[in-house]
Amino acid sequence: MYLCYILYSKILGRYYVGHCEAPIEDRLRRHLTNHKGFTGKAKDWQIVYKECFDSKEEAYSRERAIKGKKAENILSGSSRKYRDSSVGLEHPGVCREGRRFESFCAH
Repeated sequence: MYLCYILYSKILGRYYVGHCEAPIEDRLRRHLTNHKGFTGKAKDWQIVYKECFDSKEEAYSRERAIKGKKAENILSGSSRKYRDSSVGLEHPGVCREGRRFESFCAH
């Protein structure tokens, strides 16, 4: 199983979108350790969204679609209801294409 995920840093007030092979907890741990990339700028990253896929290509494609729309614009609203139907994030728990995903309120 592969995942597309969105992390949020309260310190930076920024989102990070990525994809990985499950389990996501291992990938998050790497983001939180001595990382040289963008996520190395803060140590408070939290998972605010994840979506499961059968292939790495599907997860990467979803990552690119979300990055094209900007994560901040997708993850808006206090109810965490996703409003951007062009990338299929319509509401927590159900995706237009029938894939499984979870949303988290981290901030």
